[in-house]
Amino acid sequence: MTAEADEGKGRDLYRAPALEKGLDVLEALSGIREPLTATAIVQRLGRSTGELFRIIQVLERRGYITQGRGGYVLSPRLFEVGIARAPVRDLTETALPIMRDLAERVRQSCHLAIAIGGDMVVLARVESPEQLGFSVRVGYRRPLHRSTSGLCLYAFQPPARRAEWAALFDPAPDAAERARLAELADAIVAQGYADQPSRYTEGVRDLAAPIRRGDAVEAALAMPFLKPRDRDDADAAIAELRIAAAAISRALLGSDQSA
Repeated sequence: MTAEADEGKGRDLYRAPALEKGLDVLEALSGIREPLTATAIVQRLGRSTGELFRIIQVLERRGYITQGRGGYVLSPRLFEVGIARAPVRDLTETALPIMRDLAERVRQSCHLAIAIGGDMVVLARVESPEQLGFSVRVGYRRPLHRSTSGLCLYAFQPPARRAEWAALFDPAPDAAERARLAELADAIVAQGYADQPSRYTEGVRDLAAPIRRGDAVEAALAMPFLKPRDRDDADAAIAELRIAAAAISRALLGSDQSA
């Protein structure tokens, strides 16, 4: 028997059906825009109610899914488990003091975004010190090519990584959109940061700058900029945003070298 056959046989011997069903439920809920009832989950996965009833109950009891009006959705629990990983925790702990200083100086909120699969996910945020402001919640998730911080993350990747992420975009862009995306990404790299009107909120100007860990861009520092009526300090905000992103990058490099 070959080594490949032995390895395949080993994988079959060590299957965990209950665990696989639980992962199936989590994955089914991860791609939805509306809650799913238990019946809808059963139908989507092509399994019986008896197979999944206890699985769903355990996931709810452990806090990984929650039931509200209309059915089940993922809770923040998986996100909290993910950000507890050492590299992500290090990124957050390094960035937050600099982000707080940035928000205080610019009087705007800011947030930290990373890429997970083909999506941009908000890892941390700091509110504006003003009484009124605009911020994005932690855990907010959008396709990379549908958000300014996501575009910033995408733009500063090597071609192979861009192609890898683009294959995960949902919905998948057509040929014309892919061409526009490539052109936009190249323009962001040439400029050194992303600057676009918000796709979702009137009056908000989305800014984002890359955060590097060594040679790789690992995150984006973003700012949903609200223009005050009495002044236009967007250029100053962009400059401060880029300075803060560079400061986080230097701090990460120092942390890696001292580890």
